[in-house]
Amino acid sequence: MSVREPILFIEVNNSEFIFIAGDLNENKNLELVHTIKKPIQGISDKKISDLKLVSDIIKENVYLIEQKINFIFKEVIFVADCFESCAINFTGFKKLNGSQLSKENITYILNQLKLKISEVENQKKILHILNSKYILDKKEIDNLPIGLFGNLYSQELSFILIENNDYKNLNKVLENCNLRLKRVISKKFLDGVNIINKNLNLETFLKIQINENDTEIIYFENSALKLIQNFKFGSNVILNDISKVIGLNSQTVKKILLSLKFSDKDLDSEIVEKEFFGTQNFRKIRKKLIFDVAKARIEELSEVIIYKNINVISFLENNLSIFLKINDQSNLNCFREYYKKNFSKKDQFNLKFTSDFSLSDIYNSAIRIVHYGWKKEALPIVKKKKSVISRFFDKIFN
Repeated sequence: MSVREPILFIEVNNSEFIFIAGDLNENKNLELVHTIKKPIQGISDKKISDLKLVSDIIKENVYLIEQKINFIFKEVIFVADCFESCAINFTGFKKLNGSQLSKENITYILNQLKLKISEVENQKKILHILNSKYILDKKEIDNLPIGLFGNLYSQELSFILIENNDYKNLNKVLENCNLRLKRVISKKFLDGVNIINKNLNLETFLKIQINENDTEIIYFENSALKLIQNFKFGSNVILNDISKVIGLNSQTVKKILLSLKFSDKDLDSEIVEKEFFGTQNFRKIRKKLIFDVAKARIEELSEVIIYKNINVISFLENNLSIFLKINDQSNLNCFREYYKKNFSKKDQFNLKFTSDFSLSDIYNSAIRIVHYGWKKEALPIVKKKKSVISRFFDKIFN
């Protein structure tokens, strides 16, 4: 089997490696040709812990794809969801004194802020630079106001970063596989881009993803990723609480939840069926007790993640769109109604439950970002380092 313009993607997330070969068709849309998924190994605590193991896994599966499509890959686009990442926001200023805003002014701000990031976060690597706000004479402008006259211009940029060592280890792994790293794209950034692509006229929102053992939130404003935050707890805290209270292990609790659908209705008279006790002695456990424990914990989760979170409070406005993704199906099935009530603050916010995007959607967005950039992406212009002689003449003639 042969393809016209083969492109290799590798995504690594908390649970698996995903290897994808794509082919750009006549309309420059990506068609997925071959996909391989493998359980995660050699990566723990958001770090590559075994370079050789990760290299071997990538080498083996890329080879399988190459044999399938009869093509040898030399470069790869890496979608990263396996490293700690953060978003830092800085604002730069330029006095115009009544003159026009020029490209040179924008370049000055970009380079100054990029230099500032290099000083403040010198152990981190920039993955994305995004324009989040343009303000001319205290008035926010929708688009880059080049050519407009004013006295003071300010521009806010969001920098998406990962640790330098993580980037170096990734490069080393790919070098071991004879692959050149073409681009690293943050999966969290990519998730937000897909939400925007799927929701017409939506540019500002909060996305919350509750996994079993951790929780991730991202905040987009004006189509720019401005906040990334991770919590070391997930939906398992609810299962563990129920398990402690009713005296059954968490796996049994999960089976009970998968078979039931709770609500605020009166459950006092209903008890957990005998079949769930297995070899344990049967005890009368009210279903309402399970629901009450879950209610209390979900309310607490919403407080910690949103309403008492100092990183989020300033973003909370009426009708803010919140996308909630719960990866534990038993939690979602049983407590969906109460998640909605708490995380929407009784419909104060516009809450929608969301699920994974299709691989086709994700990687079509990825290839468009690589080829054309994102509409809020800022491309810094790095000043070339001048020689001693050049600097000497600059001082004399400038």
